[in-house]
Amino acid sequence: MVFSSSKLRETVLEWLAANVPSQRLQHVLRVEEMSVSLARHYGLCPLMAAQAGLMHDLAKFFKPQRLLEMALAEGLTLDLVDQTTPHLLHADVSAIVARDRFGVEEEGVLSAIANHTLGRPGMDALSCIVYLADTLEPGRGNTATLNALREMSFTNLTTAVYRTCDYTLTHLIEQQRPIHPRALATRNWFLQASRGALQPPAGGARAPGLEGQPIHLA
Repeated sequence: MVFSSSKLRETVLEWLAANVPSQRLQHVLRVEEMSVSLARHYGLCPLMAAQAGLMHDLAKFFKPQRLLEMALAEGLTLDLVDQTTPHLLHADVSAIVARDRFGVEEEGVLSAIANHTLGRPGMDALSCIVYLADTLEPGRGNTATLNALREMSFTNLTTAVYRTCDYTLTHLIEQQRPIHPRALATRNWFLQASRGALQPPAGGARAPGLEGQPIHLA
């Protein structure tokens, strides 16, 4: 399922307005917009990128116990960091909400939602796009580092992902916060891929026949 009409988008927006603060909703809309821009730039389906961007933070404000319970019910394998920092599960749980509440069936969209926080080694281009948009959307700041990463995201997805991983990991270390093993694995995989040691991320989200359909973000 993709945003073939504005009705689903309106339904998601109504749900978000009732379940996340207005400031977070503005972030979500900026992620949606940047995801669409990157998808168009790389020849991927903008409708799928819009859906993943809009729904990436559905579970952002779920309480820790709810995140843990939903992850366990789904059969997800939990790392020690997941158990002590359940907030990191909000990406995987957001994909569950997108599927179960809003009927999203497209695996590429669900994966992009689930991978937007920690990434995943070998994730496809749509997941890379949403991962980058979440960290680099304009509301995140206007520093030289962020602007360089934004420019890089339109030049080389593989390099942009590992450099953005480095940016995030540096922040976590400075804040003395735990680092999830999957975040490290994502960084290492994309670093090696950027050096030609691994296959770069596949497109995975072209959805032939959908690219020409209109998409409305307002």
